[in-house]
Amino acid sequence: MSEAIRYEDDRTTTEVEGLRRAFLDNLVSLQGKSMPMATPRDHFFALAYTVRDRLFSRWIKTMETQYGVDAKRVYYLSAEFLIGRLLSNCLLNLGIYDRVREALAGLGIRIEDVLEEEVDAGLGNGGLGRLAACFLDSMATIGLATFGYGIRYEFGIFHQVIRNGQQVERPDEWLRAGNPWEIARPEFAFEVKLGGHTVLVPDGHGGFRVRWVPAQTVLGVPYDTPIIGFGNDAVATMRLWRARASEEFDLEVFNAGDYVRAVEVKNLSENISKVLYPQDHSPQGKELRLKQQYFFTACSVQDIVRRYMLSHRNFDDFAAKVAIQMNDTHPSIAIAELMRVLVDEHGVPWDQAWEQTRGACAYTNHTILAEALEKWPTSLFQQLIPRHLEIVFEINSRFLREVRNRHPTDTERAARMSIIDEGPPKQVRMAHLAFVGSHAVNGVAELHTRILRERVFAEFHEMYPDRLQNKTNGVTPRRWLLQANPRLSALLSESIGTGWTTDLDQLKRLEPFADDAGFREQARQIKQRNKVDLARVIRRETGIVVDPAALFSVQVKRIHEYKRQLLNILHVMALYRRIKRGDDRAPRVCLFGGKAAPGYVMAKNLVRLINAVADVVNRDADVGDRLKVVFLPNYRVSQAEVIMPACDLSEQISTAGYEASGTGCMKASLNGALTIGTLDGANIEIREAVGAENFFLFGMTAEEVAAKRAAHFRGSDAVGDNSELRLVIDLLATHFFTPEEPGLFRQVLDSILGEDRYFVCADFADYARCQADVDIAHRDPERWTRMAVLNIARMGRFSSDRTIREYARDIWKAEAIKVTMKPYERS
Repeated sequence: MSEAIRYEDDRTTTEVEGLRRAFLDNLVSLQGKSMPMATPRDHFFALAYTVRDRLFSRWIKTMETQYGVDAKRVYYLSAEFLIGRLLSNCLLNLGIYDRVREALAGLGIRIEDVLEEEVDAGLGNGGLGRLAACFLDSMATIGLATFGYGIRYEFGIFHQVIRNGQQVERPDEWLRAGNPWEIARPEFAFEVKLGGHTVLVPDGHGGFRVRWVPAQTVLGVPYDTPIIGFGNDAVATMRLWRARASEEFDLEVFNAGDYVRAVEVKNLSENISKVLYPQDHSPQGKELRLKQQYFFTACSVQDIVRRYMLSHRNFDDFAAKVAIQMNDTHPSIAIAELMRVLVDEHGVPWDQAWEQTRGACAYTNHTILAEALEKWPTSLFQQLIPRHLEIVFEINSRFLREVRNRHPTDTERAARMSIIDEGPPKQVRMAHLAFVGSHAVNGVAELHTRILRERVFAEFHEMYPDRLQNKTNGVTPRRWLLQANPRLSALLSESIGTGWTTDLDQLKRLEPFADDAGFREQARQIKQRNKVDLARVIRRETGIVVDPAALFSVQVKRIHEYKRQLLNILHVMALYRRIKRGDDRAPRVCLFGGKAAPGYVMAKNLVRLINAVADVVNRDADVGDRLKVVFLPNYRVSQAEVIMPACDLSEQISTAGYEASGTGCMKASLNGALTIGTLDGANIEIREAVGAENFFLFGMTAEEVAAKRAAHFRGSDAVGDNSELRLVIDLLATHFFTPEEPGLFRQVLDSILGEDRYFVCADFADYARCQADVDIAHRDPERWTRMAVLNIARMGRFSSDRTIREYARDIWKAEAIKVTMKPYERS
């Protein structure tokens, strides 16, 4: 074998010796280190480049295959992609994890140590971004021609530090050491216009066309990351846009001595992709947020049109070949941008452009909260994207004409449905734009979709009865079971085969094992070992020592009032009082995690309260190991991969009617946790799937919540009726947990004793009753484990593969494209 042939083989082979040679070659050639000099970080980069080489040939083959058949492409536009660490995921999806482990072991390197060196990609905040990441994995595994579009944030949302019990935000410098997975594509950079004005110019055919004369242009430079499918050769692409100034540097100004002004434009431009979700309480913050949303959608739409035009001469088949899915309202300006590109730049007549735009675009709604249904002042539109305001006005004018034609005597309906809220201030309703400009709109759980139909978009649903549909969310079993819980995965594969990794419905075959005492014992041992792992993480990150034999009750998610971390910590306070009183309670570890938005004062107060309670409880010798309270800082994907396999009790306790779906509930149940929850979001479907007897249900229904709100319920009413709640409230009111800072939680108290908007006091008694049922069940290990096994066995419907197949069938009308690598192309 010649050296050239061997070199090519080492760049692609998946055999152990070839992998070892490639690793050592990358250590020298790309890291500039020999084995004795290399650090653990060098090992990570060398291995990541080794794995990346094996992705690239598949990536190229995927694109060639899809172009060869002119496949319909799915473009997933999302402000977040919370992809987590990629190395372990790539090793598993390529099927080379064990061979790489062996290759590294021959060099005296533990693969676990290498994997720990990878930093979580700071590209998202919570469920929205993690869902997008699960979807990319499923789209690649199924074989859809897929691009995920987003922003290459230089800094993520923030790195959360807990100092004196309070959340402190630090920059999330996830790119500081570099990113081995991305490839810059400057040849596909696009100009993005901002500000200025519009003028009419002759179109050469006796008419006129609108030309946008911008005040500023910014370059969007794409960075591509391959997302490998599981057990196949298909690779999806995540394309993220970085903002750069169109003129990097003013040398003349610099030479004149004004060094700051010489790079001023560069800095202002690059701020666009600097930070995920900048605070928008100031006019400057609002402006930057809208710039971000327009920037990445403008780049993405131009790229979509460019790619379409490689194979087509006109736009007659655009919607037949292009599916654009908008993940929430953040990318909804894509509708106006696509109209601008088609009408202004390509001369497509308005009606044809609108038909193709609406035929291509679809919108996923993720919230019913009015404050989360984005609105932007028309004055800000006029300032930043004046042409789009004109287009939105035209879309709205035509839409309202249709509304009035259908309801000529209902003068108020047009105002309610209008894309423009006349204010004051006058604003663009982005959710209305997304609904009007899409051929399909979907909710993400059955209850959520019903609320959209009956309340949020009731009049739109009446007008377009076939447009709004449900697509219950799911999670990828590759990340959230195979990768996160290798012990349980091995037991499942040994018991029912490996088919569950791509067909999660096969978990149903596990049901008979719920009655097998030997299997239950194995499942218990696995859970216990996972809890030992989590206990180590807790001690390392917080200094708190917890007993792995205790019940691990877990609530990890974004900190928000409707998610009701407050209800949980109030119950913890009640447990503390009972233990102090001498009650016999099963030992419990109450674990919290999640980030509060920097400007969300109440959420930050909740973080402070949880830590204040933890300080008192954990130091009380009378309590000991019977109750521990932990707030794990900086909750992220890699942390969740340790938490979910160790979770005993999944706290899904949001106010009924507020959580769109939630996916943490799915991850926990898939890993054998039992759920305590309300009839909200995906809880309803999980309870239906696993059986009511295997789910701890409490609380009011969405209808009861609405009735109580209409009756002007006040939290103080419930406090008066419940002595335990009254005593807990007294602990807060008398500053028991923060004697050195009296009045610290006055806002928290006022929020629940007054309107009690999220019905914390109203649901407390039933929550406490249900937690008592949990305590009884956990004292019977055989019963608990049987329930846990049945939870795992019945979670098949909550695979993101199922969700994506439904999107592909019902919304995108896209088919999977089989990518087949010839043996010599693989190695």
